[in-house]
Amino acid sequence: MKTIYKSILFVAIIGIAAMLNYSCSDNSDDTPYISYVRVPNPDSKDSLLVAAPQGQWIAIIGGNLQNTREVWFNDQQAQMSPGYITNHSIVAQVPSKAPTVVTNQVKLVFSNGSTLLYDFSVTINKPQLDNMYSEYVLPGDVATINGNYFYLPITVKFPGGATASSENGEVTVNDADPNNPNTILTVVVPQGATEPGPISITTNFGTTSSGFWFLDNRNIFQSFDDAGWWAGAQITSAGPGDPPIINGPYYRVTKSIAGWAWTEVFSWWVNHNIPDDAILRPDMYNYKFEVNTVKPFNSNGIRIWVADQATNTNGNFFAWNGASPGLDTKGEWCTVVFPFEDVMKANNPIGALPEYFFGFVFCGDGTLDCDMCFDNFRIVPKQ
Repeated sequence: MKTIYKSILFVAIIGIAAMLNYSCSDNSDDTPYISYVRVPNPDSKDSLLVAAPQGQWIAIIGGNLQNTREVWFNDQQAQMSPGYITNHSIVAQVPSKAPTVVTNQVKLVFSNGSTLLYDFSVTINKPQLDNMYSEYVLPGDVATINGNYFYLPITVKFPGGATASSENGEVTVNDADPNNPNTILTVVVPQGATEPGPISITTNFGTTSSGFWFLDNRNIFQSFDDAGWWAGAQITSAGPGDPPIINGPYYRVTKSIAGWAWTEVFSWWVNHNIPDDAILRPDMYNYKFEVNTVKPFNSNGIRIWVADQATNTNGNFFAWNGASPGLDTKGEWCTVVFPFEDVMKANNPIGALPEYFFGFVFCGDGTLDCDMCFDNFRIVPKQ
């Protein structure tokens, strides 16, 4: 008899366990729900989110989510992959494009057309200013600024207070590349923008000042403004057919340069305008200048020295190869930037000195049909 009771009790326990297991693992209520949002890394599952910046990946955790077909943040749809959708989670990337209508909600759209809303904010980035195609642009001409998060309407403020705005048709944003929208801004430089310094860009989401300088005049060690310089025949004040002046006279090389021929732009000793900090901490500085290739720089090469007397004589130099990657500005001025630590490593490290040897000389492989202009050689702090 005890055996019979034990058998009945065992069967009952098995039945109850089965019912509990069914109720826990196969909920008859198939309504989708969101419990929380976190970062995708399982090791950081306790890092819950109520907001995220543009471009960040997030994990939406809940239940009955397997039929999700679309994920929206405000009025912007996220790119989705079926492999990122399961019954209990969705991994999605917050869209980089700024919303037009801000709801501060994430919306899931399911295969049957139903939707689910969940409170979640997108942190819209302030403008990001990386560099200018040319840091020297005259009033009335168009300047190009590279960066990100250039959302209309936009106001650009130049040193001294002159401004330009998209509402007046003076600022445009190039969205031709759908994979990299809001990354290129063009602005007509306003009259009165003649002072050097940072520029600032303002959108509805904030204001950012540039690390680079417009009309950067810091630490210029060669500007070709001295008409008495020994190569004065190649310094021009720009006449008919010449590229425009951007900061006084500039140096123009117009000749066929044979392979390994020695053609100097400048080669001399400098005892001013170079801060000791740049020599001692070159990783904090850039070597910059403006160049205009009337004809492409596609062959030969340029050797760059910043050295002491010993380094100047041992053959070390920083090489700018015209064939790789080359440069063709198509007759426009462009700012060239080399990390100063790269220049100094090629020249061998040197300590702070009363003066330094600076060289900029054409000498490389291949014949170059050269028509190139140079100005404003400088060593300036990085952004």
